[in-house]
Amino acid sequence: MSKNKKSYLMPTYGKRNLEFVRGQGCYLYTSKNSKYLDFGAGIAVNSFGHCHPTLVKTLQTQAKRLWHTSNLYLNPVQEMYAKLICKNSFAEKIFFTNSGAESIECGIKVIRSYHFYHKNYSKKNILTFEGAFHGRTFAALSAQKNKKYSEGFGPLIPGFVKVPFNDFKALKKAINKNTAAVLIEPIQGEGGIRPAELKFLQQLSLICKKNDALLFLDEIQCGFGRSGKLFSHEWANIKPDLVATAKGIGSGFPMGACLATKKASIGMIKGTHGSTYGGNPLAICIGKKVLELILKKDFLKKVDSNARYLWKKLKILEKKYDEILEIRGAGFLLGIKTKRKNTEVIQAISKNKLLLIAASENIIRLAPPLIVTKIEIDNAIFIIEKTLNELND
Repeated sequence: MSKNKKSYLMPTYGKRNLEFVRGQGCYLYTSKNSKYLDFGAGIAVNSFGHCHPTLVKTLQTQAKRLWHTSNLYLNPVQEMYAKLICKNSFAEKIFFTNSGAESIECGIKVIRSYHFYHKNYSKKNILTFEGAFHGRTFAALSAQKNKKYSEGFGPLIPGFVKVPFNDFKALKKAINKNTAAVLIEPIQGEGGIRPAELKFLQQLSLICKKNDALLFLDEIQCGFGRSGKLFSHEWANIKPDLVATAKGIGSGFPMGACLATKKASIGMIKGTHGSTYGGNPLAICIGKKVLELILKKDFLKKVDSNARYLWKKLKILEKKYDEILEIRGAGFLLGIKTKRKNTEVIQAISKNKLLLIAASENIIRLAPPLIVTKIEIDNAIFIIEKTLNELND
């Protein structure tokens, strides 16, 4: 946008100069046909890259048939999709949403309704973790208690207690008879690409059961195949009570879901929650097809293999360049901690036609489409190395 052109948008995203007019696979193109390798994937959203032909065809077919009726009416495909998710996860009940923040909101209501149903009226508090990011609604802002996002929007909602991440002693000390649930990201995204230790997740699962507290996992960014499994918590061999998911679930189509066990969702009866758009025919047809593609034989195995390949390549760069302080993350949600300001390095990398995203703790985030190839990974590594050499000249 030119300096003199007036914008009618709230300036919440700051200045944006880079514009794309089309996408294909792992690439985006400008109006001047400049080609960019996209390792941001719309912030870990475009699971199958841009304009995947199967998803395009699926959407076109549904668009000619039916767009929206609301949840006042039966949608058999919605039932089929919910069943497919449940058959391939811990879940027994699904509530479809439009976003990750809505999925978090739904999960918090499920938690409160569960303890209300059982007359556990003192169980109101939800334990959350330092560095967490659960969205920008009031409940999400209250849960993460991060001034970076909540300053100026107080007062926040009470009932959330924050503890250090990956610190079981602190968690054990904080959990008590008033604890309703524990909410955690198996891999912190915005908070700096920090994975929860598998042992910590296992300990967390056990202590929740012991204290009749629900285990609520935020897999909005790390779920739906990004870790190399359908859900990241599967690496720890645990079964949560609730999972909030979104982003990759629709590969670019805006949708989300709150997954729950029958036990956890027992208080969610008629009239307790609702959504005008959640799970509408357009979203459901895409979501179902995305999951079918993910569940194809060896797809997740390939994601895991290629993610490990990217990790090894990044670790080589870590040893080679003093600019890189640390490589962290898991699956296709990885981070590079740099000496320079991460935004400076990202901007320099962008000039060399690779798109990456910033995260907290001065992290450069890599979240490519799940379909990325080893050749494209090599190209990304080449661009990163080229940029680091240019910055050191």
